[in-house]
Amino acid sequence: MNPGGGQPNMQQLLQQAQKMQQDLAAAQEELAQTEVEGQAGGGLVKATVTGSGELRGLVIDPKAVDPTAATPEETAETLADLVVAAVQAASENAQQLQQEKLGPLTQGLGGMPGLPF
Repeated sequence: MNPGGGQPNMQQLLQQAQKMQQDLAAAQEELAQTEVEGQAGGGLVKATVTGSGELRGLVIDPKAVDPTAATPEETAETLADLVVAAVQAASENAQQLQQEKLGPLTQGLGGMPGLPF
């Protein structure tokens, strides 16, 4: 007779938890290596972040800095707004990627509180 009454024993639970932890670590590493992009102003400003949210690149099209279109202050303000919007869009794309990659794993962990996603 199985003393656990068909329930997994502690060793099996520990092995499952260890595998889930390894899978989670592998997914987090993959996210850190994956780059996603966000843009603003019809592509005038493009931000690249990793799947874990680290800003890796920022490209500003020279057309975004048109000295004849506005005062230097207005140009700087517009450019700052475009950069913020592009970084926010890239971050949203990174969060979506995190949900795709980590969501199934965190559900397997029971949605443990304190995990950063």
